[in-house]
Amino acid sequence: MRKNLIKNIQNFAFQHELWNKNSKILVGVSGGPDSVCLLSVLVTLQKKYNFKIHVAHVNYGLRKKDSDVDENFVKLLCEKNNLDFTILNVSKKELGNNPSENKMRDVRYNFFEKTRRQLEFNLIAVAHNQDDQAETMLMRIIRGSGLQGLRAIQPKLGVIIRPLLETSRKDIVAYLKQEKLSYRIDKTNKESVFLRNKIRNKLIPYLEKNYNPKIKQTLSSNASIISCDYDALSKSAQKKLPSISFELSKKNVASFDCQKFNQLHIAFQRQILRIIIETLKSDLKKIENRHIEEIIKISKSTKKKSQLADFKGLKIKRKGAKIYMKV
Repeated sequence: MRKNLIKNIQNFAFQHELWNKNSKILVGVSGGPDSVCLLSVLVTLQKKYNFKIHVAHVNYGLRKKDSDVDENFVKLLCEKNNLDFTILNVSKKELGNNPSENKMRDVRYNFFEKTRRQLEFNLIAVAHNQDDQAETMLMRIIRGSGLQGLRAIQPKLGVIIRPLLETSRKDIVAYLKQEKLSYRIDKTNKESVFLRNKIRNKLIPYLEKNYNPKIKQTLSSNASIISCDYDALSKSAQKKLPSISFELSKKNVASFDCQKFNQLHIAFQRQILRIIIETLKSDLKKIENRHIEEIIKISKSTKKKSQLADFKGLKIKRKGAKIYMKV
């Protein structure tokens, strides 16, 4: 089990170019089974790849004594493996009274990135696994998402790597048991408050029992396929920008020709708009399919007067045969 799991993770890392020899990796460790497994695997591979490893842990203080026990557990784990670590204790003021998953995620990743830069490390390893991938896929299907969202979690995104993404939680727990490695359990994971917990505790077991016993593997595989398809579509759309007379001014105003744009397949139209918006805003946060469709509707309009749209910090204006977009 041990050799197979580590070999599978190495193969996955090689396939997705997650690391190189001499990589300096900041590892996010909560103390839960996934992150303990991730740390154990990276420590095992440390000599082979000459890794430098530093552990980062976030104590949100939301579970009172349990949060402090988690922190002490991670400290002892680092000391046992002769690893340096950095702890972030989050203030209640920073989180607010009812912190969302997104808020906690932002705090966590901002801390990881700040620590990585201070240490001059080149990678951040987090412990998302195949089960997380399946849960994320279902979350995005339920909320509504295009191809980009249905790619779910990526093996590598910038400096962030996810070596366990094709490893099931079942295999992770079996590995920890075989290696006699202890870990912490977050009791709130069993509470179906957040959407992810509802999907994990209720929806996936229901789907496994009544529809597909391998639903997690199926969803994870679909996410991988969609990711490849999306990358191909995105690259093709990027190449089509000159064909619509796309321009980006020094004042960060994007423009393109409506008539040429309207001649493209709708899939390319949607993807080109996402590329333009991401160029202007640096991300696609809060941009929904309905916003994309609104811009397409403006581009196809036969009204002679100028048309305006304003949403999520983005301003769109059609004047004549051209659409102008800016933030």
